[in-house]
Amino acid sequence: MRKKKIPTVANHFENLTDPRRENRRHKLIDIITIAICAVISNADSYEHIAEYGRAKNQWFKEFLELPHGIPSADTFERVFSRLDPDEFQKSFMNWIKEINQLTKGEIVAIDGKTLRRSHDKSNGKSAIHMVSAWASANGIVLGQVKTDAKSNEITAIPELLKALEIEGCIVTIDAMGCQKKIATTIIDKNADYILSLKGNQSNLHEDIQLYFQAQLKEKFKGSSFDYYETIDGEHGRIEIRRYWATSDIDWLQGKENWKNLKTICMVQRERNFNEKVTKETSYYIGSIDSDAKKFGNAVRNHWGIENSLHWVLDVSFREDESRIRRGKASENFAVLRHIALNMIKKETSLKKSIKSKRLRSGWDNDYLMKVLAG
Repeated sequence: MRKKKIPTVANHFENLTDPRRENRRHKLIDIITIAICAVISNADSYEHIAEYGRAKNQWFKEFLELPHGIPSADTFERVFSRLDPDEFQKSFMNWIKEINQLTKGEIVAIDGKTLRRSHDKSNGKSAIHMVSAWASANGIVLGQVKTDAKSNEITAIPELLKALEIEGCIVTIDAMGCQKKIATTIIDKNADYILSLKGNQSNLHEDIQLYFQAQLKEKFKGSSFDYYETIDGEHGRIEIRRYWATSDIDWLQGKENWKNLKTICMVQRERNFNEKVTKETSYYIGSIDSDAKKFGNAVRNHWGIENSLHWVLDVSFREDESRIRRGKASENFAVLRHIALNMIKKETSLKKSIKSKRLRSGWDNDYLMKVLAG
């Protein structure tokens, strides 16, 4: 009897190169499919994946060949420690391109996260650092690349950008990624950038800071500025954000070295809580026109990658607690989590938390099929 196909999985991951040279008792696509379903359904270790597979054995038989039954935990570990992570990520990104269409002006936030327990001191292996691209409007991961340290984000970000379809989008990056080559890469992809400024671009940061401070003293008289303000408050806390943006930057030294640089922006954040007031000021450069509201929305949406991706991976997927580290497994398992998170995010019929949707996927095969269908 012809097997059914699980949606998405078979179409996008069945052509991965099998890293095993011998003893191939289990088909690679069966291993990948069971792992994806298990991680969606709250598994976070090889033992959990194998146990999940055994519990769902009859259901998986409807879709998979399983010539020797459900693989063992050791088999899952052996495969994911050897699987080519670049190939796995490429399959992931091809899947994303098919299921997700970015809209013009959408914010694509890029940021890095260290997998804290992926280090292996006995083998001299440091913790890996994953740089991810996050589509703010759709709330999904667009892609990721691995670096060996946070400092290597500068080289990893262009590699990630080149693999993404971001035409018409606005790419936001924190100060680590405020680099001329990165700005050029974004523009060459027919996208725009908003980059945070700090000490790594000391002269540019200082010039823009002095300029805005002087304008503040003069209350921006005689200058062309766009202004935007937001006020939020809850539980006794009031937060005011003020944005000033200008394209009058003929005075700015070195601006010609930043491709399509059009606008600079200052952001003031004022927090009032329990009669205590704190203030913070940040500066940005961008290739968009002088639109303070657009800058403000982009800056706020950028932190979605921290709150909706990194925080969720730690709290719902327990990523920072994971000790999966053998061979290439840390990187491959990070991709598995991103696949699972994207699939859960795409399924919107159940209005529950990520954790609840993962548990429901494990309990209810019909709901899991909805998740897998994207």
